[in-house]
Formats: sequence, C-alpha cells, structure tokens
Amino acid sequence: MLVLTTFGDDELVLAALRAGARGYLLEDVTLEQLARAVRTLEEGGTLVAPSITDRLLRAIRSAPQPDDTPVVQELTERELEVLRLMAEGFGNRMIADVLFLAEGTVKNHVSSILLELGGRDRTNAVLRAVREGILR
Repeated sequence: MLVLTTFGDDELVLAALRAGARGYLLEDVTLEQLARAVRTLEEGGTLVAPSITDRLLRAIRSAPQPDDTPVVQELTERELEVLRLMAEGFGNRMIADVLFLAEGTVKNHVSSILLELGGRDRTNAVLRAVREGILR
C-alpha cells in the first residue's frame, strides 16, 4: 500500500507504516516520482519520502533506548515441568504423553512459557530460562 497525503506528521507516518503501508509520499511529488514509487512497491521494495525519512531517523537516534529484555514472569509448577521437558528436546505430543495432558493443553503451556520468558521460540525460551537460573 502506498500512502499519498499532505500530512507528514511523524505519528501519522508511523501509524500508516504499522498498518502495513510500504510507501509514504507527500502529495507534492511529481508524476515521475509517483510512477517510480509504484514500480518500487510492485517489485517488493519500500519507499518513504526523503524529508520524512530524515526526520524519523533523527527522532529515532535522539530517543532514549528501551531495555529490549523483557522481565521474566514467574512460572507455575506445571509450566516448569513443561519447560524442563522442552529443554530435554521433547515435542508437544511427547510432553503431553509424559504429563498425561492433552496436546492442546501443552500448546497453551508452551505459549504461556514463551510469553512469560519473552522467548521468540522454544530454544530461545529455554536459553533464557537457563540464563535466568530458572533451569540448571
């Protein structure tokens, strides 16, 4: 999606990009620039008006850096059992069999573990648990 607008406000630009826009141009572009933008997006590229890009980059550089490490939430006993089996390389079906649970219940526990440990996948969650001293 290409946004063509008179509004160059940073918040509006960010909202459009978050909503899936791959291009954002101000309406003062020439027909040639607009055609080039459409071709760029059609080929899978992205394009933001240079004046907007420059402003956004300056704002990003001057903004305080957030701590990207999520706080580890406390796990329940059952989640710890599932986490230990994950660390052993067990898949959902095997964990379900060992703990006498439905596979869907195990999937729910795994999702909770990933969320609570801030892991993007099972391996990352297990490594985070080891690093945080949750698993030894």
